[in-house]
Amino acid sequence: MIELQPLRSLTLSTSQAAMPDRLSAASGIVVVGEVGYVVADDELHLGVFDLAGRHDGGWVRIFPGDLPDEAAARKALKPDLEALVRLPPFAGHPDGALLALASGSKPNRRTGVLLGLDASGALSGAPRPVDLSVPYAALQTRFPALNIEGAVVRGQELVLLQRASGGHPENALIGFALAQVLDALGAVDELRLPELPARFITVDLGQVDGVPLGFTDGSALADGRIVFSAVAEHVDDTYHDGPCVGAAVGIVDMEGRVQRLELVEPVQKIEGIDARVDATAIRFLLVTDGDDRGAAGALFGASLVF
Repeated sequence: MIELQPLRSLTLSTSQAAMPDRLSAASGIVVVGEVGYVVADDELHLGVFDLAGRHDGGWVRIFPGDLPDEAAARKALKPDLEALVRLPPFAGHPDGALLALASGSKPNRRTGVLLGLDASGALSGAPRPVDLSVPYAALQTRFPALNIEGAVVRGQELVLLQRASGGHPENALIGFALAQVLDALGAVDELRLPELPARFITVDLGQVDGVPLGFTDGSALADGRIVFSAVAEHVDDTYHDGPCVGAAVGIVDMEGRVQRLELVEPVQKIEGIDARVDATAIRFLLVTDGDDRGAAGALFGASLVF
C-alpha cells in the first residue's frame, strides 16, 4: 500500500474572464522544472501550475470556442484530452514540445494539440491541432472500446496506454515509431499521427472488488520501463463515469510484464502521473479527477521505495 500525500488543490487565477477558478477533471501531467502542465478532459484550456505553491495556476487556451456548462451537454461536446507527453526536439521545435492526446472514445474525441516549448521549458508559439482520426480508426478495429488515457516516450517509441473498462477489460501498450511521429508532427501543414502502430502489448493489471484496474497515465523511466497509474472504476463503457473503488501505481516492463503494483490510500481517481527517480525511490506527482466540476482536482505526492 502507498500513502498519498496531499500537496495542493488545482486552483487557478480568476483574472481571466468567464474561466473557472479550479481545474476539476485533471487527466494528465507533465512536469518541466518547477512547472506542472496539466490537461483536463472537459476543458478547452491547459492548466499551468507553479509546483512550489507560491501562486495559483493559470489557463492557456488550446482549442477555440466554448463548452456548455450543463454537465450532459458538456460531456457530449468535450474534446476529452486524456494524455499529455513531452516530446524531444524535432523539426520546427528545437526545444521539444508537449503533445496532448484525446481518448478516441467517440468520433468527436479524435483531435490532439501540439504545444511548442522554449529552452526554459515555457510554452512557445500557438497551439496546433493534431488529427488523430486515421490512427484511432485503425486502433478501434483492435480495441472496440478505444480509450487512450496516457502516453510516454520510451526509447524510440511513442507508447499510448489503452485503458480497460468493465465491458472490455483489456489494457494495452500501443507503440508507434517515434521517428515517424516526429516527422509527421514536424510538417508545416496539417498535423496527424502515423496510421499504424508498430506493436501492441496487452497488460493484465488485475481487479479490485471485481472491477478491472485500467491504465490512466504513464511516465517513462530511463531503462525503458513505464511507471503507471490505474483506477478501478465501476462502469462498463468508456463514456459514462462510475464510482472509483480502487487506485494503484505500478511498473510495467518493455514486454508488458507488471513488476510492481501497489494500491494507494486514500482511494482517489488518479488520472495523471509524473515520475522521478532518486537514490532510494521513485517519487511521483499525481493529479486527480473528482468527477465534480464544482470541486478542484488535487496534486498528490507519493513514493515507491526500491
